[in-house]
Amino acid sequence: MTTATQAETMGFQTEVKQLLQLMIHSLYSNREIFLRELISNAADACDKLRYEALDNDALYGNDSELRVEIEHDAEAGTVTVRDNGIGMSRDEVIQNLGTIARSGTAEFLQQLSGEKQKDAKLIGQFGVGFYSGFIVSDEITVRTRRVDQEQGVEWHSRGEGEFDIADIDKPERGTEIVLHLKEDAKEFADAERLKHLVRTYSDHIEVPVRMPKVEKAHDEEGNEIEGSETVTWETVNEATALWVRPKEEISDDEYKAFYKHVAHDFSDPLTWSHNKVEGTLEYTSLLYVPGRAPFDLNQREGVRGLKLYAQRVFIMDDAEQFLPLYLRFMKGVVDSKDLSLNISRELLQKDPQVDKLKSALTKRSLDMLKKLAKDEESYQTFWNAFGNVLKEGPAEDFANRDKVAELLRFSSTHTDSATQDQSLAGYVSRMKEGQQKIYYLVADGFNAASHSPHLEIFRKKGIEVLLLHDRIDEWLMSHLTEYDSKSLVDVAKGDLDLDEMADEEEKKAQEETAKAKAPLLERVKTALGDEVQEVRITHRLTDSPACVVLSEHDMGYQMRRLMEAAGQPLPEVKPILELNPEHGLVTRLESADDSRFDDLARILLDQAIIAEGGHLEDPATYVQRLNKLLSS
Repeated sequence: MTTATQAETMGFQTEVKQLLQLMIHSLYSNREIFLRELISNAADACDKLRYEALDNDALYGNDSELRVEIEHDAEAGTVTVRDNGIGMSRDEVIQNLGTIARSGTAEFLQQLSGEKQKDAKLIGQFGVGFYSGFIVSDEITVRTRRVDQEQGVEWHSRGEGEFDIADIDKPERGTEIVLHLKEDAKEFADAERLKHLVRTYSDHIEVPVRMPKVEKAHDEEGNEIEGSETVTWETVNEATALWVRPKEEISDDEYKAFYKHVAHDFSDPLTWSHNKVEGTLEYTSLLYVPGRAPFDLNQREGVRGLKLYAQRVFIMDDAEQFLPLYLRFMKGVVDSKDLSLNISRELLQKDPQVDKLKSALTKRSLDMLKKLAKDEESYQTFWNAFGNVLKEGPAEDFANRDKVAELLRFSSTHTDSATQDQSLAGYVSRMKEGQQKIYYLVADGFNAASHSPHLEIFRKKGIEVLLLHDRIDEWLMSHLTEYDSKSLVDVAKGDLDLDEMADEEEKKAQEETAKAKAPLLERVKTALGDEVQEVRITHRLTDSPACVVLSEHDMGYQMRRLMEAAGQPLPEVKPILELNPEHGLVTRLESADDSRFDDLARILLDQAIIAEGGHLEDPATYVQRLNKLLSS
């Protein structure tokens, strides 16, 4: 029971009513965070008492169990948040509640030193969280008594530029805040709604958050006995943050259960990493690698990010600032008191600390994947789900390009399987003696890649080629040009240089053949005109009559189709036609008369484009030429 003296009306010390209105209506984008802010302030008050009681245990009196209590009255339309923390004196009420953006917590932190400051689980930074109550209420009453004083204080305001303050009798220490809800905010005067907000935003506050629980007795027939209601207090938050507990005290089942909570996933994670870092930047992280991909994984603008906490208080559900986009599949929690939040604590300020933390968490994530890769079966599960996303890494993260490259997996002629399970390190370990390059081929699908005529010379010489058949692969390789000091070479572009793998006799034979076939090459070039950039003798083919090759820096057919599908105009690219002088069709071309030579030359070009995965501009004419040739 409290009694009040005559109230004194005072004006807010910060200039004018407009500033308060701006804060109330514009500072926060989400109304429901008002409860988070009030619980955070209450938890601060409990922590402040705990620290002062280190030197004076008598401050606890007969009530040493620190707690936060929440009550509601649907009929009256009120929500009450109460704590038995340190409380406030009259002067502190005027300073902290009568002055916007003055933080009692910040001032208190400045007074601490050494280990006390390091361990303080204090949340408030700006002293504006209290005013978030005006988002949902048109009137707030605060009753408080500081632990070392006998007189209590009542503060009351409608958030319109002034407040009333009066002395009251208040037997219990601590602070009680009563929100008189607006008509459009009466939804918050509901027990289940309040429990949901506590568990969403303040589940891991160390101080227990309690709510009344009404129980009724029943007769033998199961009917409620009128007047039998009893009220007990139920703790609705976990009151212990799993990520701040010592790792050795946490079981695998607890880690898995927590993952399912933060990731909203029903399956177990593949692996996790729990770390506490101290030094210039102090933070705790608990990162998980999921076992399956969400439906929106490939939407780069979709929901992603870690859960951000500041001293156990939930700040942001999808904090995307801490990991690059190519690691958007990672789930987990990061908790730090060293980050600069904006004044409403809903967004992160642009801060070098954020960049440092992003760098550290990126490295941690890549190390987790490297460790996971030692278990081939688990890593294959990861790769099948997230491989395409990880392939974005070399382009986005130059600093970690080599680390990402180690984690990439591809199909290869080593296994001739569509399964992407071959690493670049494995390729290098199998390289032929004298081989200095890593060879790869990009195609629309595995079958198109594995049957490409460009592989013929490599199969003959026993040289492995990586088979890249994902849509992102050509873009990936434009940014991943080297691994382990060895260049990566597209076998379908530029001059094929296998000199290090060829003997002198083979080189001499190739030169003589090119010289002998010079008239044929000139004749074919004349017949094809501007359709090709060049015609030359091939060193790539053993079984096919011809193939088309792009210049080293030209965009490949796969990438061109993707760009065209996106409506991107592209310059015309003329291929290079390479002929296999040992093939029967080329021999027949050489002896063909003028009337058939042009048709046969164009058929060889069109077939080579089709084999490469390209599309003919005039397929009907190609069919007519082919039918004419077959029927003659």
